[in-house]
Amino acid sequence: MPPHKPLVVRMLEQRKVAHEVFAFDATIRDATKVAEETGTSPETVYKTLVVEHDPPKGKPMLVMMPSGAELDLKALAAALGAKKLRMASHADAERHTGLQVGGISALALLGKAFAVYIDGRAEALDQILVSAGQRGYDVRLAVRDLLALTGARPLAGIAV
Repeated sequence: MPPHKPLVVRMLEQRKVAHEVFAFDATIRDATKVAEETGTSPETVYKTLVVEHDPPKGKPMLVMMPSGAELDLKALAAALGAKKLRMASHADAERHTGLQVGGISALALLGKAFAVYIDGRAEALDQILVSAGQRGYDVRLAVRDLLALTGARPLAGIAV
């Protein structure tokens, strides 16, 4: 653990939410590599993407996806009734969230009014590994707890 615990870990402890913390080399920013480093199944490691309306309007959204999946922006736009969506650039994602790419976490952004979505396959899992809001740290927790805390809305068919 770092000299100070990541915000997400402190929040989970305060709320008495069962979790497990994983530390790994902070230079790793690829969720598939995180799965390898933590000895976790890639299907249970989720990355958090920042998605904007195109052209930008309002606050962007957070979309949690399995590490090996690609987001289908057209399918997401259709599911949300949006005209067109785009991935935020790394710089814009960091500006919008205040977190570094590789450490963006819906759990670290509670109360910040982000709409949060998650690939529907997560509902079939018992536990999920997501960023702890700081590069080099992830947390594993029950999917039901992640959904309850973040208000994430599961969407089917948004991955390719």
